[in-house]
Amino acid sequence: MRTAGQMAGMTAIVLYDLGSRRESRAWFATAQSGNSQLHAWVLAREAMVPLNYGAPRAGAGLADQARQAAGHQQTEQAHAALAGALMERLPEGERSDTWLTYGEQKHHVRLSHAFTTLADTRRPNESQQRALELSAPSRTMTRSLLHIDAAACSHRGRPGGR
Repeated sequence: MRTAGQMAGMTAIVLYDLGSRRESRAWFATAQSGNSQLHAWVLAREAMVPLNYGAPRAGAGLADQARQAAGHQQTEQAHAALAGALMERLPEGERSDTWLTYGEQKHHVRLSHAFTTLADTRRPNESQQRALELSAPSRTMTRSLLHIDAAACSHRGRPGGR
């Protein structure tokens, strides 16, 4: 069931990237049937779509639904997860850079955006730098998103801008 849900989630992401938004939403809905962990994973993946396309409120709403589906988490625990504890807790086989795993590069890209969006005044720069180090020069969209986060930090007059 989990693998089928993950495949449906990946199909939804590809369809969205191809411009088939209606079909994408249907595949996201299909992927959400299953256990709460799978449901949270699908919602978290779906939340990245509006974030990547300039709709942070929609992304934040889906991220909040993913958080609720995953269960209640204390603020300090959330900050610990953002600070890297999440990566340390993942089994080694789930730390690679694939669609179904959560590698260090992906982690730092997400941290950069989360810290920037949450107006964290200490950590966006660290995440942006590390994500750029781990991102191949050919990953232009990823690198562009990181530079946009840095520009947003700089514009707000906070650390994190380069």
